[in-house]
Amino acid sequence: MQDIEAVHIVGGGLAGSEAAWQIASAGVPVILHEMRPARMTDAHKTEGLAELVCSNSFRSDDWEYNAVGLLHEEMRRAGSLILAAGDKHKLPAGGALAVDRDNFSAEVTAQLAAHPLVTIERGEVGGLPPAEWSSVVVATGPLTSAALSEAVRSLTGEGDLAFFDAIAPVVHRESIDTSIAWFQSRYGKTGPAGTGADYLNCPMTREEYEAFVDALLAGDKTSFKEWEASTPYFDGCLPVEVMAERGRDTLRYGPMKPVGLDDPRTGRWPYAVVQLRQDNALGTLWNMVGFQTKLKHAEQVRIFRMIPGLAEAEFARLGGLHRNTFLNSPKLLDGSLRLKAMPRLRFAGQITGVEGYVESAAIGLLAGRFAAAERLGRTSSAPPHTTALGALIGHITGGHLSADDGSTSSFQPMNINYGLLPEMEPPANDADGKRLKAKERGRAKKRLMSVRALADLDRWLTGNAMPAAAE
Repeated sequence: MQDIEAVHIVGGGLAGSEAAWQIASAGVPVILHEMRPARMTDAHKTEGLAELVCSNSFRSDDWEYNAVGLLHEEMRRAGSLILAAGDKHKLPAGGALAVDRDNFSAEVTAQLAAHPLVTIERGEVGGLPPAEWSSVVVATGPLTSAALSEAVRSLTGEGDLAFFDAIAPVVHRESIDTSIAWFQSRYGKTGPAGTGADYLNCPMTREEYEAFVDALLAGDKTSFKEWEASTPYFDGCLPVEVMAERGRDTLRYGPMKPVGLDDPRTGRWPYAVVQLRQDNALGTLWNMVGFQTKLKHAEQVRIFRMIPGLAEAEFARLGGLHRNTFLNSPKLLDGSLRLKAMPRLRFAGQITGVEGYVESAAIGLLAGRFAAAERLGRTSSAPPHTTALGALIGHITGGHLSADDGSTSSFQPMNINYGLLPEMEPPANDADGKRLKAKERGRAKKRLMSVRALADLDRWLTGNAMPAAAE
């Protein structure tokens, strides 16, 4: 067998780890460069690969009616390491796939370290990767180093786009008052490893909610440098105090919505609810769902202890805020994620303009498959746009609507959603011929789109199979 030159991957997060696995699984050697622990970031706490720095949830695992769950299933079928590790270390979380973050990271690290075609090198890659690296996947994530960001900016002539991303606090379970907080998933829904009682719910009366909102609005918050002042937030990860600034009821219709949650003390839905989700396998740590924040640490302790059930809360981790960067991908990247100005570089993960753990790993999966096929002298097309994988890459490399002047300056991070997939006509009637209501038709349409996606993905995987190079 002729020696195959290694593909280099810069960044050992979700996208980089997934790309490395896909490349090695195709029989192509890969060198994975991770700067931690030689150089840490403001958000990371360990040197483990695929460390989860924000939530421990991969969101819904329902492939029939949820686009994120559909993406989960597509990635499983494509041999995803990230989904395999997530499934192995899942925690109760209603209909969501939540994981023990430490065991999950350890699993990904161990699997890659044990693979004979994977070499893990610790140390920062400053600036552009060396010219002798003929195939590189840049998966440095939203925390890309200043040196590499500047190198890409200089190469492309594009200024970095940026948004802020926030981290939610984690609470010690023993400090939560369960005479007030109760266990229940919304509407008692079960899911992977779930029981229907997977969240701790802290209820609020109207008066308690109004006082809490007042405290959020008045709380002392992190200040930013002048150049960061105009950086927008990503709407999918807004700090709670920013949501409160958008209207007094915004939180009640967002992370604090009480629907489907019956307070056992009253038998009714509360005025508002703060939910906590299990964060580790032991069940000793619970994170505050949707409570990303830029409040200063002392203010977080003071204000969050106003929440009924958390008066004596002890925090294992307080919330934080960091600056994320992403490329103007529709302009800068081609359909196989290569940088048009320097095709030896591919990009993957959040830096490409997808948002979310699963979406980042999905782009890593595709970048890895593209890079492996290129090394093996094979042609690998992108998945059909009817699939969640294809819809994601289609959005970031060509699906974004341009402005009247032809620019893509309004390009922003995107989660997977059914709106990125081609439409289907919803059925008018159910299997028994009964006329479906509008809401029922919308739900039926989602399932049709999901079934179509998986069928099209299976055909794509068959046509783009990459047997090991040793064959």
